[in-house]
Amino acid sequence: MSRLINMLITQGYLKSDPLIEAFNDVRREEFVPDEFVAEAETNIPLPIGYGQTISQPLTVAVMLELLDLKPGQKVLDVGSGSGWTSALMASVVGEDGLVVAVERIPELRDFGKKNIDKFGFVGMHRVKCVLGDGREGYAEDAPYDRILVSASSDEIPDAYKKQLAVGGKMVIPIYNSLAYVEKRGEDDFYVERFPGFLFVPLVEHSPSAS
Repeated sequence: MSRLINMLITQGYLKSDPLIEAFNDVRREEFVPDEFVAEAETNIPLPIGYGQTISQPLTVAVMLELLDLKPGQKVLDVGSGSGWTSALMASVVGEDGLVVAVERIPELRDFGKKNIDKFGFVGMHRVKCVLGDGREGYAEDAPYDRILVSASSDEIPDAYKKQLAVGGKMVIPIYNSLAYVEKRGEDDFYVERFPGFLFVPLVEHSPSAS
């Protein structure tokens, strides 16, 4: 087990056995540009191009622990970028689960898809990589048991509220805090905030694919 994973466990950020196993198996070095491979085991965000980053491992650990993923669940990953969070979640939800990875930048969608399939998850149909406007979610495969958003917004988009299943959970950055959301009824949402996190902004419109 790497020094980074041991640190996340020791400091109490990684707690659950399935996530520890996923972090150990789905190596971050497989999701960064070649020039940053040597830094992949450091607890910092790293650039992946187009003004985007692969998130700090501590932050990813916190978000995924809050999501409380279970085998067989369907998950929406908004702003999938390098593909690391999608692959981590695919590892946890298993062969009966599905992760729908939505990315608005064509080059990053392709980069992420290539990275994810280093572990066979695209070929196994455990991850579906979609090019689209993340703020609209992805209604085709809704409802989702879990929604992870990796870019900040000033509010929870209505599309996410509609696409989250009753009983489902969502983690989304709102300004400089993480919002943990439970959908307890069609119009009943419990929200708890955890301050002290920074994310790139959630861009509203998808560029035209080329």
